[in-house]
Amino acid sequence: MPVRFPFCAVAGADDMALALTLTAISPDVGGVLVRGEKGTAKSTMVRALAAVLPPIEVVAGDRFSSDPRDPHALSPDGPFGPDAETEQRPVRLVELPVGATDDRVLGSLHLQTALAEGRAEFEPGLLARAHRGILYVDEVNLLHDHLVDLLLDAAAMGRATVERDGVSVEYAARFVLVGTMNPEEGELRPQLLDRFGLTVDVAAPRDPELRAEIVRRRLAFDADPEGFAARYADDERELTERIAAAQKLLPEVELTDAALTRIAEICAAFDVDGMRADIVTAKTAAAHAAWQGRTAIDREDIAVAARLALPHRRRRNPFDAPGIDQDQLEDLLGDDEPDEPDGPDDDGGSDPGPGGGGGGTPDDGDDGQPDDGAEAPAPPRTPTGNDGEPDASAPTSQVRAGDAQRARTFRVAGVGRGQAGRRSRAITDTGRRISATVATDGGVVDLAATVRAAIPHQSSRGRTDGRLRLSPDDLRVAVKEGRESNLVLLCVDASGSMAARKRMTQVKTAVVSLLLDAYQRRDKVSLVTFRGDSGELVLPPTGSVDVAKARLDDVPAGGRTPLAEGLLQAAEVIRREKLRDPRRRPLLVVVTDGRATHGTDAVARSRRAAAHLAEAGVHALVVDCETGRFSMGLARELAASLRADYVPLGDVTADGLTAAISAHLPERAA
Repeated sequence: MPVRFPFCAVAGADDMALALTLTAISPDVGGVLVRGEKGTAKSTMVRALAAVLPPIEVVAGDRFSSDPRDPHALSPDGPFGPDAETEQRPVRLVELPVGATDDRVLGSLHLQTALAEGRAEFEPGLLARAHRGILYVDEVNLLHDHLVDLLLDAAAMGRATVERDGVSVEYAARFVLVGTMNPEEGELRPQLLDRFGLTVDVAAPRDPELRAEIVRRRLAFDADPEGFAARYADDERELTERIAAAQKLLPEVELTDAALTRIAEICAAFDVDGMRADIVTAKTAAAHAAWQGRTAIDREDIAVAARLALPHRRRRNPFDAPGIDQDQLEDLLGDDEPDEPDGPDDDGGSDPGPGGGGGGTPDDGDDGQPDDGAEAPAPPRTPTGNDGEPDASAPTSQVRAGDAQRARTFRVAGVGRGQAGRRSRAITDTGRRISATVATDGGVVDLAATVRAAIPHQSSRGRTDGRLRLSPDDLRVAVKEGRESNLVLLCVDASGSMAARKRMTQVKTAVVSLLLDAYQRRDKVSLVTFRGDSGELVLPPTGSVDVAKARLDDVPAGGRTPLAEGLLQAAEVIRREKLRDPRRRPLLVVVTDGRATHGTDAVARSRRAAAHLAEAGVHALVVDCETGRFSMGLARELAASLRADYVPLGDVTADGLTAAISAHLPERAA
């Protein structure tokens, strides 16, 4: 087995170490979610955790790790008598791949036994292996929805149930769920987010000396893993002994009425959802007191618990910054006990460190930008003819998006084969089984269908014993129907014509609304703008609402209208995305009045660009932003060139734009 980087050797991640330690002391806390940028030792520290945990006692030979002290152990290998033989083994850290199947997670019929002996035997899955241990999901925000549903059921019930292929099994599945994620790659489903007891945000330290020490340790480990691990062996052993002592002390920690009332006041003040926050905060405070060797909960225990248990439960929009206001927390805790500025000097480190959530939540409206509802001075305009366009060199302005609104659900008609998501119907690798087919390009084996295909041929194959004789032609794979995610690409006129400031505010708000819906349904959304003399990819295809909102606020408006360049930029985005994922179906939404004023033959070039997109088979929708009493009909002509749906929308509002997309997208065939 390869040597793992020691837990005690990870530097610059005190809050993460503390959170993992507390949930190891008290598994009822509910696990840890670690959010952070790539390269911050998230996975390294989680994988090192198992080595410092005290061993557990299990029933010997039991595949489901039953606790011999539990008289009601839920194990298919039971029942076990009071004199059952026991053994000690290390705590398991089981990794759940994001692409795992239901059978691999829950367990299924043992294929070899069924085919060779004709006997149904249950083969345990990852949840059974993780019982009384740690279930680790790297990139947990990319976990398929069907696996999320399985985890939610197991976490809520403490057991797993399998009813399939003639197998009916129920077994205990209580585990510490640890997940790591990079927020730039998308957010986590709210239901699963709430199941994590604690959350920690980690970031690379900015202190040069600390960064140098981290690099020094990593290089030393790579050069001599065994020798490096040996240098930290004593620290690891001391940590294991301290965790074991805290686990033994935990039942003696007293949660007084005063402490519970203080916790309830804090949770109510931070406007958290539900009662789970109060329960988790109380359990975490008790675990921290035991970690410090005390049986009484003090002010510091509650402060640490609130800092780790509340940030992801605070009621907020997806675009709001995570974390809680540390000053508000200090005010709520009061001064009835003396503060300790530096906190206890221990391995966990209880004072706020990098990514510890100690900062306040920034106020989006207090940044020097004009309020969304206020009218700001329009930029100077320099007419260049009868089209009313300002010169490309004229000053530009930045426009902020308004508050996100709930977008109507829209789906692509038909059945696609795109990446698993939560929007349009599709044949995917996950979802519910609807049929079986001959295996050609791989897939999940459908055992029942394979056996049924083989049965009619047993006589001709000379079967004389009890064994089933199979041929490669018998192999069948399951056909599953689920949901796919789509790419919604908005190509928006950001020029200075037609009150661009008002239009851009509304369009940005619509994009933010679509992003909110995409966050919930695993879609990708992208934004291309065109102004001046070029088209610009402002927002690459993404499902991260935080990154998207920040990029949208920086988009300027003003200048001429290079429509052709905008369409060509959109075509390039679609081409690149199709190379990355050929199955993802895009919808191009062009928001424009149809004018093209940049360069020679601007109108002709824009029509040729539109024809290029049409020939490529890109499904499109043109939203006409032309205002005024008289209409030139240029956007309608553009829609004809694109072979797109046309929606006149003189006064673009966020509701109007999302409604237009919602109304027309279902009419597109798969």
